[in-house]
Amino acid sequence: MFLPTAVYEIGNGAVIPIVAITAVELGASPAMAGFLVALLGIGQLVGDIPSAALAAWLGDRRAMVVAGGIATASMAVCVVASSLLLLGVCLFVLGMCNATFYLARQSYLTEVAPLALRARAMSMLGGAHRIGLFIGPFVGAAVIGLTTVRAAYLVAVAAAAVATVLLIVIPDLEPTTGPMVRPATCPGRSGGFLGAAREHRRVLATLGFAVLGIGAARAARQVVLPLWAVHIGLGPEATSVMFGIASAVDMALFYPAGKVMDRHGRLAVAVPSMLIMGLSMAVLPLSQEIIGLTAVAMVMSCGNGIGSGIVMTLGADVAPVDNRLRFISMWRLMNDTGNAAGPATVSVVAAVWTLAAGILAVGTGALLAAVALAVWAPRYSPYATRAMMRALRDAGRSGD
Repeated sequence: MFLPTAVYEIGNGAVIPIVAITAVELGASPAMAGFLVALLGIGQLVGDIPSAALAAWLGDRRAMVVAGGIATASMAVCVVASSLLLLGVCLFVLGMCNATFYLARQSYLTEVAPLALRARAMSMLGGAHRIGLFIGPFVGAAVIGLTTVRAAYLVAVAAAAVATVLLIVIPDLEPTTGPMVRPATCPGRSGGFLGAAREHRRVLATLGFAVLGIGAARAARQVVLPLWAVHIGLGPEATSVMFGIASAVDMALFYPAGKVMDRHGRLAVAVPSMLIMGLSMAVLPLSQEIIGLTAVAMVMSCGNGIGSGIVMTLGADVAPVDNRLRFISMWRLMNDTGNAAGPATVSVVAAVWTLAAGILAVGTGALLAAVALAVWAPRYSPYATRAMMRALRDAGRSGD
């Protein structure tokens, strides 16, 4: 999971900083550019439930291969897209591919990761995601410097294609938590997704609300930084470099985040993560040049980085073993609803008032997510923390 994820995200990292710029070049207003970026999240949102059915039918690995192939074609069309409509369709399709890719990799890792190391495994998956997003903007900036802005989409084409090949050739692992169960096709489960939603409505309405807020803050971060860079007059190369520096901070924190979660519980990183993100968004409109913007972006990425893997870890903790794939798809639906809502909020508020007001709106949402996590996130994990402590004691007795 780690290597294909990192490679796949190199493409996304190259594309994310220049989607808004491409839209503006095609004649979009800042509000419309924000909406086009939001189509990535909307595509993920629409694709969450079908992706669970696809993964149940084909298996996690094959579902990711299909998603990678379609993502390759979608980004190839973006290279030559001459209208906002065509660009928007491609971004929507890429979002659906991401939904399948992300769901299947989380389901697979939930089943094969040892319980004692669950948070670290999920954080490392988030870290692989961030490594790709760190490398991607620098690769994109280099390609843009040698050619044109559109050439960054070719980086995404190559990355998605290589990730797809890796998923085909890398061997499978055996699960460490028992036989693999295909939750969407388990006997004895009726009512489909609606029945599963009713069964788990309490956790979805409480902790799921917090996860929605996390998704909104994280997705908004990816659009407000390049949009504010355009607003203060930065070029595409400078924007990509700024985004890459911020991603370096994000990437550096994924393993410590997982270790803290395994040892001290999920709450230890969840609330600080959202507090830092919300406060840094609140001060973003005060930055008027590249140094100030880069500094705010680094602080914002610090908040994002210490929360690496938190959504997947919480989802793995509360997912039922015999209905895991359906539950994770609903869990991702909550998160991806936030992914769509964050940039859409920026777009709507910017259209009605100003871009700065849109940024402040999503910053407020991040602070509300921190409050929700403080109320509903578990103080420790009964799954990972206790199992890890037993494993450490056993390792000490054996001399390992």
